[in-house]
Amino acid sequence: MDGGRLSRRRPGLRPQCRTGAGRQRAVARFGRNIAGEHAARCGVDLAMERITTMTDNGPPPNDAAVLYRGEVMHQRLKPFGHRFNYKVFSMLVDIDQLAEVDRLSPLMSVNKPNLVSLRESDQTERDGETLRGFTDRLLHQAGISVPAARILLLSYPRLFGYVFNPISVYFAYDADGDLIALIYAVRNTFGERHSYVARVEPGDMSEAGIRQTRAKLFHVSPFIGMDARYHFRILPPGKTVRLRIHETEAGEPLLAATFSGNASPISTASLAANLLRIPFMTWKIMAGIHWEALKLWLKGARFHKSPPAPHPVSFSDTGHHAAPGE
Repeated sequence: MDGGRLSRRRPGLRPQCRTGAGRQRAVARFGRNIAGEHAARCGVDLAMERITTMTDNGPPPNDAAVLYRGEVMHQRLKPFGHRFNYKVFSMLVDIDQLAEVDRLSPLMSVNKPNLVSLRESDQTERDGETLRGFTDRLLHQAGISVPAARILLLSYPRLFGYVFNPISVYFAYDADGDLIALIYAVRNTFGERHSYVARVEPGDMSEAGIRQTRAKLFHVSPFIGMDARYHFRILPPGKTVRLRIHETEAGEPLLAATFSGNASPISTASLAANLLRIPFMTWKIMAGIHWEALKLWLKGARFHKSPPAPHPVSFSDTGHHAAPGE
């Protein structure tokens, strides 16, 4: 009883899984305890849901590496609807502290085999190139003459020796802690890769995060053509991280892909818990790509032949891969 009124909620009735505004309505209607209890079953952190601004999210973690546990969602919007989502955990790594990362847990190694591992060669383009060398080279080619003071890499780690990263994102900061560039490193299932290097220009940053847009230059899916554009909406790493990529074709929405994750420290216990929770995550990602492609084909999606691969790095919509002025 509340203020003389009996609750009309039926026994056993639960608010549906919701996010964003729907989550807030659920809290208002059912109360935070009930909504929070159901959110836990839906795999949603209410604290993460409430973080919508750069101020709320805070600065990037100071740790050598942290986990971001969350969910990936893909939704195709035309010519028919198709949606899927799955639980994942990503790792944010300070590329200048790899030696420290290597000491965080006996379950994890850098450039060595382990249950969880990071290999610089998974991300770089040249034999023997380090992550710092790779990113410094690309940022210099983008016209950033002073090396970034700090670079954070958000990607999936190797699990039991295997990884496939559809997209890895580098966040480059200057000495004042300001974000100066992002590198969107994209891979396809044909063994090709492409890095979209995007300087943070005036107007890109707001309290809502980063908004950038680039023409699609790299073939990813055989069921989506090349005449498309990416719209990146990023809440940079802090208490949470959010990646939203909206793909448009002729100005019309075509595809939405998102990742939202909540930061947690890396320890042997946290790594073991995530391995037990999603033991074959990296295999699941690759298998899921092919399974969803099969379902698209069965729905009648148009097949697009793979074009020749572009230069592995671009800095503009035209695909220029030389430093400005060169």
